[in-house]
Amino acid sequence: MRYFRFVPDQTNIQFMRGRHVAFFISLILIIGSVVAFAVKGLNYGIDFRGGILIEVKTPLGTSVAEMRDSLGTLGLGEVSLQEFGAPDDILIRIERQEGGEEAQLEAVSVVKEQLSENFGSNLDYRRTEFVGPKVGAELISAGIKAVVSALLAMMVYIWFRFEWQFSLGAVAALLHDVTLTIGMFAISGLEFNLATVAAILLIVGYSLNDTVVVYDRVRENLRKYKKLVLVDVLNRSINDTLTRTLMTSITTMLALLALYTLGGAVIADFSIALIWGVLVGTYSSIFIAAPLLIKLRLRSSPETPKEDVDKLGDLS
Repeated sequence: MRYFRFVPDQTNIQFMRGRHVAFFISLILIIGSVVAFAVKGLNYGIDFRGGILIEVKTPLGTSVAEMRDSLGTLGLGEVSLQEFGAPDDILIRIERQEGGEEAQLEAVSVVKEQLSENFGSNLDYRRTEFVGPKVGAELISAGIKAVVSALLAMMVYIWFRFEWQFSLGAVAALLHDVTLTIGMFAISGLEFNLATVAAILLIVGYSLNDTVVVYDRVRENLRKYKKLVLVDVLNRSINDTLTRTLMTSITTMLALLALYTLGGAVIADFSIALIWGVLVGTYSSIFIAAPLLIKLRLRSSPETPKEDVDKLGDLS
C-alpha cells in the first residue's frame, strides 16, 4: 500500500553546517529582545496594571461583541469582555482610571448607565471589584516565579532522564524561546496579561516536548552508530525526527491560526504568542538545543577514547 510521506526516506539535510549562523542570529535576536524590554518595556494589561472588574449576568441572546463595541465608545481606556463560566455571564475589565476611589466609582456608574441604555435595565450585576497596582505587582511576581519554576523542574527532569549536557542544552533552548517571546511582545506592543503568562508556559512545554523527541533519538543513535562523530549523529537524529517535528508544528499552527482568526479580540494576543512560540520552539529544537551538545562536549559514545572526544571540539 502506497502512502504519502511528508519527508522522503533517506533525507540527509546537514543541519549542523548552519549552527554558527543560527547561533549568531539567535544572539542578535536575544540582544534585541533584552534591549526592547529594557527600553520600551511591556504593555501590561489590566491584570498587572490594576483596574475595575464587573461581573454581570445578561439576558440570553446578548452579544458580547455588541457590549464591547458599546463600552468602547465611553473613553475609559482599555475595556475587555469575556464569557465567565456561562454564555450569559460576562466579566468586564476596565482600565484603572486617573484619580482615586471617586474616579473608579464614577467609571462604574458610567458603564452601568451605558449597559442599561443599550441592553435593558434587567441586568444582574453580581460583583464589582477594584484591582490596585499592588495586586498587579504581586501577579507579575507570581508569573515570573511560575516560569522560573517550570524551567528548573524541566532541567531536573532532563538531567535525570539523559545527561547534564542534555539538561543544559534543553534549558538554554527554553530560555531562548521565552526571551524571544517577551521581546516580541515588547517590540510589538501587544498586551501582556495573565493569558500571556499561560501562553509562555505552554510554549515552554511545547518546545521541551520537541527537544526531548530530538534528544531521545540522539541518545538512541549514539548507541547505534558508535563510530560516527557527534556532528553526524546529530544530523541523522534530526533527519529521523523531521517528519514528526514538521507535522506536529504544522497541525498545531493550523489550529492556532483558526483560533486567531475566529476567536475574536479576547484571545488574539494569546493566539499570537502561541503562534510565535511554535515557530521559535521548532527552530530552537533543531538549531539551538542539538548544536549545544557539541559545545558542551557530549561524548559520541561510551567507548570513544578521550582523544576522539577532543576531535569533536575541533569540529565545532
